[in-house]
Amino acid sequence: MKAMSSDEPSYLHDCVTSIVGDENAVFWHNIPLTQQQSILQAIAPGTTPSCIVYPQTTAQLGAVIAEAHRNKWRVLPCGSGSKLSWGGLAKGIDIVVSTERLNRLIEHAVGDLTITVEAGMKFSHLQAILADAGQFLAIDPSVPDSATIGGIVATGDTGSLRQRYGSVRDQLLGITFVRADGKIAKAGGRVVKNVAGYDLMKLFTGSYGTLGVICQVTFRVYPLPQLSGTVVLRGAAEAVSQAADILRGSALTPTRADLLSTQLVAGLGLGSGLGLIVRFESIVESVREQSNRMKEVGEQLGLDGVVFSAADEADLWRRLQEQMDLAGNESAISCKIGVLPTAAVQVLKGLDVGLIHVSSGVGVVRLDNLEQVLQLRGFLGSRGGFLSVREACVGVKQDVDVWGYTGNALPLMRGIKAQFDVDGILCPGRFVGGI
Repeated sequence: MKAMSSDEPSYLHDCVTSIVGDENAVFWHNIPLTQQQSILQAIAPGTTPSCIVYPQTTAQLGAVIAEAHRNKWRVLPCGSGSKLSWGGLAKGIDIVVSTERLNRLIEHAVGDLTITVEAGMKFSHLQAILADAGQFLAIDPSVPDSATIGGIVATGDTGSLRQRYGSVRDQLLGITFVRADGKIAKAGGRVVKNVAGYDLMKLFTGSYGTLGVICQVTFRVYPLPQLSGTVVLRGAAEAVSQAADILRGSALTPTRADLLSTQLVAGLGLGSGLGLIVRFESIVESVREQSNRMKEVGEQLGLDGVVFSAADEADLWRRLQEQMDLAGNESAISCKIGVLPTAAVQVLKGLDVGLIHVSSGVGVVRLDNLEQVLQLRGFLGSRGGFLSVREACVGVKQDVDVWGYTGNALPLMRGIKAQFDVDGILCPGRFVGGI
């Protein structure tokens, strides 16, 4: 990869402005400081990008990436930048390409329960569009107000709704992306039964922009439920573990079910001990019946139980999300973990802040230092689990393998990367194994 000469930043800026216009390309020194700091969380120290460019159409995006390919400029794709602090540190980035202004609604087939939007649309905007039609997208990203659709797919970002609806890739029906050479490609379609390109959509979900730049997606959507209710059980670890086991083996159908650490329970004002939070969303009779049955399970095990509904319920889930947020705690380290669901309570007993999904064993924990990260990674690895550092300061990411991958698929992943991006211009170093 060639080094950028002293006059190349101006040349780069001139090239991209000829494509997108002066108002859609900003020199690095003209970018607001807070935005600079956000971008630098994704880049290895030692270099800064020349500019950030905002294509307004898919054609412009393709032309910008084609120009980067021709000049071998290294590209950091992003949406609003809300998750640039996730993943590894990209190396030698020359240009940041934001899809934030690619934010149109392409098609909403209300009767078919599908919607197609551009990647830069905000998640909150998409949900507002769907709500007007009595529908919703079954994804709950970590920063719903600022996250863009492309960023959610690129990072595979969803939370507790995976209990009922699965992960991001399970909601995808089609994807359009710009290849590393600037060509536009598609996979899947706009109907629920279309499975063409399914593997390609899996590859792009959670690939952190290393295979291509997502510019358009099609999702399956669902009707809004009539009612929701949330049951919180808390108490001794063994009893909470039993309640989770009973829930997994029952006929109950929660949309969310999470195990909570003691500090989370206390922070929510729910008392002491570990917690189990379970949300039901359906018709009125079903929600009431299932909530009562879940509370009875807790009573039989000696757990304290509370049922939340309406505004109190919405406030509870909002506060839980805030508890897991790193805002205002720059030294904290957020990690994504995976563990056998039956061992989740054992893991949480040793943590201050942690949340693990009941059915999948996937969760998010907050740690204070690198020693804790390595200790927990070793503990989980010895039991068939994993830990990847999701969000941390640049210094921490320089001192640890962010992904911690120890499997045997790296040669295959590198081969796929080489096929999609032969010159390695897309987010080099940001993904597993330095891909």
